[in-house]
Amino acid sequence: MSRKLKDNLLNGLIWLSAAFSVGILITIVAFIFSNGWSKMSWDFLTNDYESQTQYVNVTSHQSYTAPSSLSSDALFSENLGIAIEPNEHGYEVAWIDDQSPVKTAKNNADEAFPVKVGYQLEQINGEGANLKIKADTDADDIINALNASDTLMIKVVSPGGGIFPMIVSTLMLILVALLFSAPVGILAAIYMVEYAKPGKLVNLIRFATEVLSGIPSVVYGLFGMLIFANTLKLGMSILSGGFTLMILLLPTMMRTTEEALKAVPMSYREASYGLGANKIQTLSKVVLPSAIPGILVGVILSIGRTIGESAALLFTIGTFAKLPVNPTSGHLSLFETGTSLTVRAYVEVKESGNVEMAAAIGIVILVIVFTLNLISRLISKKFSKANY
Repeated sequence: MSRKLKDNLLNGLIWLSAAFSVGILITIVAFIFSNGWSKMSWDFLTNDYESQTQYVNVTSHQSYTAPSSLSSDALFSENLGIAIEPNEHGYEVAWIDDQSPVKTAKNNADEAFPVKVGYQLEQINGEGANLKIKADTDADDIINALNASDTLMIKVVSPGGGIFPMIVSTLMLILVALLFSAPVGILAAIYMVEYAKPGKLVNLIRFATEVLSGIPSVVYGLFGMLIFANTLKLGMSILSGGFTLMILLLPTMMRTTEEALKAVPMSYREASYGLGANKIQTLSKVVLPSAIPGILVGVILSIGRTIGESAALLFTIGTFAKLPVNPTSGHLSLFETGTSLTVRAYVEVKESGNVEMAAAIGIVILVIVFTLNLISRLISKKFSKANY
């Protein structure tokens, strides 16, 4: 076989492999978008997963002024500071004043349940007012009922069919995981590269890191459930899931940071020492700034794995498609349960075979990962060695 034929064969295999890899990627992305794009909307991103019907108690202590931006179909309640508009089912909340008491409303279980734009009004109870709202209910009767008393109990229905709780839970998991794994992983890598002397200890740490990176994530999930959820009494919560992901991400963070530090030329360090800088000054002013692009790669890889992780979270955070909100205060809490985007996609396919919903969640995941990679590239470019 001639040399030219060998070169052509090798080039053909290279191009064929590249085309196959790109083709697989395009096929997967096309499948996700073709199945999930029909569900994409602003409501899909901002609504709760399940519609909720609640009786909320509201007490008003002042009068409110209608904004000039309301549409001609909107009706305004001076007592509550809200505007309502008709829809096919009846009337929904179209605008809420920043100081409106409905934002601090509580249900009959004394749990915070703030009324939001888009909620459907179904019934109003108060002193001298008891109105069930239907599509043909007169608008003036609704406003009169809302303004009839300072203390009202209103039946509201929140819209469902969205993934907003899963987006919030996923972002909280990323925050918790990186808050602990990034400093520990980066500092451990600095020790391994800059301070530790080659020997059995360093080899043992590197071996342990490689073993940890190869452990199936389901094992991390079992560990997190036994240690964080049960032993430390954190229960199925964002904090348990975040701590589990922290351990899972440590090997990736350490190895990528270590390689980034090794890529900084030794001449940089020598020049810094020659100018009179000490070890800490050399690290902070020369080595770390030069290694920032590589370190950011590790952070982005960690975020990507956090978003795509499901097995470890099934045991530690659960599958409840709700906002991790403290029922008493109404604020987001790390000690409440929830679920991530990937876990929800898995549950949708497994329990109901809802491929459309799972594909729509996949689109959101792809957009988040793409955005994070774009941000990392911009930051890497800004802090690259060429700018020093």
